[in-house]
Amino acid sequence: MDQASFKVTDPNALADWRRRVAETYAGIRSVPNHAMQAWDGWRKIRDDLMKTHAMSPLNANEQATFKELPYFDFDTDYRFLVDTKTPDDRTPETIELMDDGGLVIEPVLETIGLADKLGGELTIYWLGGYGGGLFLPFGDATNGTTTYGGGRYLLDSIKGADLGQVEDGRMILDFNFAYNPSCAYSPRWSCPLAPARNKLPGGVMAGEKHPTAND
Repeated sequence: MDQASFKVTDPNALADWRRRVAETYAGIRSVPNHAMQAWDGWRKIRDDLMKTHAMSPLNANEQATFKELPYFDFDTDYRFLVDTKTPDDRTPETIELMDDGGLVIEPVLETIGLADKLGGELTIYWLGGYGGGLFLPFGDATNGTTTYGGGRYLLDSIKGADLGQVEDGRMILDFNFAYNPSCAYSPRWSCPLAPARNKLPGGVMAGEKHPTAND
């Protein structure tokens, strides 16, 4: 449920979108032992936002014909509780966002334990700007075929997309909740995509598929 860089014409609508996203993820975190149930609810809310909300990346004609977003089947093998460490290299990176200039992201956490399943580890970034927030974009071998070519998002805590952690401090990374950035649906949007270090060699067969997968 990304709200990427976009000129806001209706602040109340944007605030409502973000509020609903934050409430949705709070609901997910409240039932950590019922991930599939939470996933079903998350999908329904995402579909409703895409079809009815003023801040949907779909235009009016697309909203009128929209039915549902496409997903891989839920797969518990893509749900991980991961330890993290501080990356050796914390050099900030800048992602260019068309008319909005550069977005500074700093690598702050590195996952431990994903390589066996996914073929590599991932870096979790800190988004620059007021307040900041954790950000996990990633790419994988499905990009450009069954998933969006620019990759997907798993965490974006500024926007409320936060799956939480368990009592021992391990982060919950459930790729069933991976979703497309808004630029996957419209060139009006400018989205930060996955840096090279977050391109996984294997395919992540979980989460949202390419926007045209249901066509």
